[in-house]
Formats: sequence, structure tokens, C-alpha cells
Amino acid sequence: MSHYLTFINLGITNYEEILNLQRSLVDKRIEGSIGDLVLVTEHRPVFTAGRKKDALQNILDPGEVPVFEIERGGDVTYHGPGQLVIYPIINLENINTHLDFYLRSLEDITIRALKNWGIKGHKVKEYTGVWVGEKKIASIGISVRKWVTYHGLALNVSTDMSFFRKINPCGLNPAVMTSMKEITTRDIPVSQVLYYMMKEFETEFSRPVRLGDPEELGKNG
Repeated sequence: MSHYLTFINLGITNYEEILNLQRSLVDKRIEGSIGDLVLVTEHRPVFTAGRKKDALQNILDPGEVPVFEIERGGDVTYHGPGQLVIYPIINLENINTHLDFYLRSLEDITIRALKNWGIKGHKVKEYTGVWVGEKKIASIGISVRKWVTYHGLALNVSTDMSFFRKINPCGLNPAVMTSMKEITTRDIPVSQVLYYMMKEFETEFSRPVRLGDPEELGKNG
């Protein structure tokens, strides 16, 4: 099986479609019919609630935005255009089966990528994710089945931050959330951020990366 870590950019998608796709790909990765890959997308507006107790109570005013209760760790978050969402479907048995190692790796990847725009990201002991000063710029929530990962990380690039005011993101005050655009006052293409994130995945996991075509998912079916 290929040693490459294949990234598949799906563009702007509906959340439910990609949720079902992840679950299907996890099954295939467990049975060994596909190799490790990483789904990349920007979702149409959606709120998701993880396994944390009473997470739904942190959705204050969803309006017409759909809400999904899902199996990832963590609390409530928002996904929408301008946010780079990355879902690794990776067998951790080939890397490290300590989940804390994997979570810290996703944080480190993001922190190093942000340096390309002069953004100094850091970790906060009590929370998973990446912070800039006292603001949170990236959220991380994962699930693992038979050591195959799914769900992942969401990095606010040029996200419409007003949606976060409809929730208590990760149980916090909505004002805690920020984006690369807010920090730099620049319009940064999501595709450019993906380029640097891919480089950091390559470094972190000592695996060559490649950008695949969405049609490859059908071939693996």
C-alpha cells in the first residue's frame, strides 16, 4: 500500500455528506482496502456538538443553521466557508497509538503553519486546539475506531466570525474566537494555507504527501 499521505480537496461541501463519507472511509481503512488519506473541505454553515455532556446547551440561537450531534470529542463548534477543515483518516498503529500524541501533533502542525504569516500560535493546557494570545484560532475534535482516526481540525482563515455568536464555542465566550484574517487584516486564500499545512503533515509524520483527486475516492469504493 502507498506510503504517501494523500490529501483530497473536496471544496465547499454539506456537512452531512462528508460525515457519511468519513464513516465509510474509516470502514475501508480498517479493512485495509485504502491507505491513509486526509479529506479537506470548507463546509456550508453548520453547528456540530461533540460527546461532551450537555454540549447542545451551548447552542444558543442556531436559526436556520443545521445542527449535528456527532461522535467526536469536545463541545460545540461552527464550520463555514473560509474555514479550512481537515479530516485525517489515518491508521495510528503505523504512527503512535497514544491519542494525546496525535492531538498534540495536530496542534503542532497548525502552530508551525501559522508562522508563515507571522502568527504566533500556542497551546493552552486546559483546552485542545490552537490559540493566539487569549484568542482561539483552531478547534480540534477527533474520534478513533480500531485506531483509525476521523473528524479532525478546523482553522479559521477568513471565516465569518458572526456565526460564533450563536453558540458558546467549546463552552467559551464567543468573543474568544479569532481568524487569520482578523489577526493579519489580509485576505489569505484557504488553498495557500492548505499548502503549508500539507508540508507540516509531511514533517510531523515523516510521510511524503500528495494532492489526490476526489475521483480516487470512487476508485477505492
